[in-house]
Amino acid sequence: MARKLASVQYVHDVWPIEGADRVEAIGVLGWRCVAKKGEFEVGDWCVYFEIDSFLPVDERFEFLRASSYKNSDLLGEGFRLKTQRFRGQLSQGLALPIGVLPEGHYELGQDVSELLGVRKWEIQERLSTNGTIVGVLPDGVPKTEETRIQAEPGLLEELRGLPYYVTTKMDGTSLTMFLIDGRFGVCGHNYEYADDGGCSFWRFAHDRKIESRMRETGVGNVVIQGEFCGGGIQGNPLKLIRPEWYVFSISDAETRRRWPLDEMIAYCDDAGLVRVPVEEREDAFAYESVEALLERARGFYESGNVKEGIVVRPIEPVYSKLLQGPLSMKVINNDYLLKKHKK
Repeated sequence: MARKLASVQYVHDVWPIEGADRVEAIGVLGWRCVAKKGEFEVGDWCVYFEIDSFLPVDERFEFLRASSYKNSDLLGEGFRLKTQRFRGQLSQGLALPIGVLPEGHYELGQDVSELLGVRKWEIQERLSTNGTIVGVLPDGVPKTEETRIQAEPGLLEELRGLPYYVTTKMDGTSLTMFLIDGRFGVCGHNYEYADDGGCSFWRFAHDRKIESRMRETGVGNVVIQGEFCGGGIQGNPLKLIRPEWYVFSISDAETRRRWPLDEMIAYCDDAGLVRVPVEEREDAFAYESVEALLERARGFYESGNVKEGIVVRPIEPVYSKLLQGPLSMKVINNDYLLKKHKK
């Protein structure tokens, strides 16, 4: 499901901020953000902009210039929203009155990103990959995107009572390796890369003999996705001496079916692939709130650095009506976001 960067929502809570005369905290979806005092009451509709939204240069958003202006080679000029702290209150995203939209009829939950010219903040996929792009992701290779729980709090109810597992969210870059109709290939987050000696993904695949390992399993039309971590990638928070690929998902390229946890574990063990750490596995999901999961996401890597967060999935794949695809969610560690956005 496409991410709603800007959408019509409603304010479900308003909280005072100690020592603040001009601002207060409001709750929208599973997010908490800072707004002008008195601008919203509980039940008011608003336009909510998620963190990592890139708003266009427009007089409606000009108040963001001092804190959020960016001039990107990829996206041009605009205002990037990121996690911030105001008077000790964590603020994630931006809520503006519904009047920021052109006159018209709107529905609750409606995506208005395109209408407002809002795009996702992205930087060029550089990597230490620097490879030759073959093209976009091949048919049967899903894009590696997880929905944040704050953006879809209803995922809590979809997962309620189901057997589930929690994995560590490794801080690196997306790497997919596939074997489809006998052809082996590698992809980053958005593109497939050529094996021409210039791509670190391919160098890793050759060094670890990934293709031969996958072929030896005898399983075809398989797509393996994971996080590629190491020196030169996101500051190497795991402090790895050699790069590593942590598998977090395997799927069937033909049926688009995501494999259950135990099938993924068995395949990785058979092929000698490293998996993301499983932190928790239980028979029934019972977390009651977004706040409880945010607290669960806190912690550190073995290196001592703040970890990025966690990913929660059912042990057996389940279709999510909210996501219109496999049920899963990511929970980003707020300590990580604050540390990252100080840079």
